[in-house]
Amino acid sequence: MGRNRCSMKKWEKALISPNTKIQEAIRMIDLSSLQIAMVISQNNKLLGTVTDGDIRRGLLNGLSLDDPVERIMNKHPITITEMKDKKSTLKILKDNKIRHLPVVDNEGCVIGIERLEDLLDSAKNENWVILMAGGLGIRLKPLTDDCPKPMLSIGGKPLLEIILNHFIEQGFYQFCFSINYRGEQIKSYFGDGSKWGVEIHYLHEEKKMGTAGSLSLFSMKTEKPIIVMNGDILTKVNFKQLIDFHLEHWCEATVAVRNYDFQIPYGVVKVNKDRLIGFEEKPIYSSFINAGIYVLNPRVLDEIPKNAYFDMNQLLERMLKNGKQIVVFPIREYWMDIGAMEDFHRAKLDFYEVFQ
Repeated sequence: MGRNRCSMKKWEKALISPNTKIQEAIRMIDLSSLQIAMVISQNNKLLGTVTDGDIRRGLLNGLSLDDPVERIMNKHPITITEMKDKKSTLKILKDNKIRHLPVVDNEGCVIGIERLEDLLDSAKNENWVILMAGGLGIRLKPLTDDCPKPMLSIGGKPLLEIILNHFIEQGFYQFCFSINYRGEQIKSYFGDGSKWGVEIHYLHEEKKMGTAGSLSLFSMKTEKPIIVMNGDILTKVNFKQLIDFHLEHWCEATVAVRNYDFQIPYGVVKVNKDRLIGFEEKPIYSSFINAGIYVLNPRVLDEIPKNAYFDMNQLLERMLKNGKQIVVFPIREYWMDIGAMEDFHRAKLDFYEVFQ
């Protein structure tokens, strides 16, 4: 009972009205250490809660960032009416598989919040991270003639080091690098990870194994979901939120996706059978593309054939065929796939604005 809970200032900053725009809620959640917004009425009564997962599900359902949060909020959050001891609060959080627990008085007004992270008192994330760094980088030649693509310099550091540091900032410390083309350069630079205060192990591809084949070489024992990410992606994705999203959905795999707009440079003719019914001038079509970031439950790796070429799309299609649940996680943060020369130059320009 004598524990310190979040200060008044912290939880009060997480209070919003139901007509707050989703864009503003994103800003508050990203800036707040609480990672939640509590929607209240004019007299401070709790109407609902909004988490990063609620926002991403809303975006998947086609909502706009200008829509009010009342369209995405959880209208029936689990709450407690008084501060409880640590053991009791942890039990409520774990039994209900939630990470936040608003505290309300007898009138339903917000008086505080409990967070799983605070109660566990741990900043480390024990999820393994596998970075796929074995590609040839053919479209980036001649830069990759003597240098593996993940070691190309952006802002004075190898791309792979930028990726590593972003994970470390979020508490991840267990890494595997899948290496093939000029892999010794990567291993020589990063070693065992002690320079960064983390563990780095290596999956050595003796031959080309596709975008998922080398995962069959992963031998670490774990029960926690594994993050797999291509080693040529520059992004500000919140990986803790990605893990939370995966766990909330009780799925076998989560695929990060990015919205991609494509404009047809011509006027489109609308027809019904053989009749002209109208025109649409240079329409823009929007769809989701694979962002090259995944969360996989450890048992999923058993689906990958040993010592064989195997792509990630083959793995996911096999899982779907076998009735496994896969969800998608829409990326709203900065993301750049450095696959071609123009992408590399764009990333170098973006780096100082986005990462500094």
